[in-house]
Amino acid sequence: MSKVWLITGASRGLGRAILEAALLDGGKVLATARDTSKLAGLQTSHGERLATFELDVTHEEQAKRAVSEAARRFGRLDVLVNNAGYGHIQPFESTPSGDFRAQLETNLFGVVDLTRAAIPVMRAQGGGHVFQVSSIGGRISSPGLAAYQAAKWAVGGFSDVVGKEVAPFGIRVCTLEPGGMRTEWGREARSTLQDLPEDYRPSMAQFKALVEAYVGHEVGDPERIAKLIVMLASRETVPARLMLGSDAWQVFEAEELARRESQQKWKAVTLATDFGAAAPEWPSQ
Repeated sequence: MSKVWLITGASRGLGRAILEAALLDGGKVLATARDTSKLAGLQTSHGERLATFELDVTHEEQAKRAVSEAARRFGRLDVLVNNAGYGHIQPFESTPSGDFRAQLETNLFGVVDLTRAAIPVMRAQGGGHVFQVSSIGGRISSPGLAAYQAAKWAVGGFSDVVGKEVAPFGIRVCTLEPGGMRTEWGREARSTLQDLPEDYRPSMAQFKALVEAYVGHEVGDPERIAKLIVMLASRETVPARLMLGSDAWQVFEAEELARRESQQKWKAVTLATDFGAAAPEWPSQ
């Protein structure tokens, strides 16, 4: 049986690639975006198997209506892909509070609201898949991405918990954590990183240079990732989290090693907080 999909941020980048892969697989899709005019050509080609819905994921009521529209039009909802998102690179001190909150609203609360709306539909029909398009930034820390990575860390924790809650209903929740992909994300992210403040050059200059060199040369192939997501949607078992890309794997391993070394260094202090424990043995300076 063909699956029914709801994809956010479907007009470009990875969302567009997932949309095309789902349609190629015979699926029926409610494709959402702030500007659905970019989907007109696909809608003409695929007829009734593709419907569009203008959605700003920061509006909870719109999120509810999008899920209702998918269920009304196609009779069910098998796969939700929370893909809409963006990031801006700049020092936290220089990030306007409105921009910080806007990134959280899109990258975190958009995911929360769509997931909340989809669960009752999937529970009633006996199952479904929810894919949260997060980032390897949900496991690591990169100077300049405080708002974006705060949201992605939260998406991972939120999805881990909800996945355990809804597993008995046959609902599979998988957080996807790609590294760099050749989409528009990098160009938009660095648009706020123009003249780096002098005070932040010691902590951010190296990352700024890395971003400037990497954008346009990312190893992640959106079409391959999209096809993989379509295959995952047909699997009974999916991981709670799945990293995507060799660069994601490499930076994760490096970060985990550094984190574990730090934890081991401070282990005696950690254990010293129990009732009856010995006084802490402080690590050397």
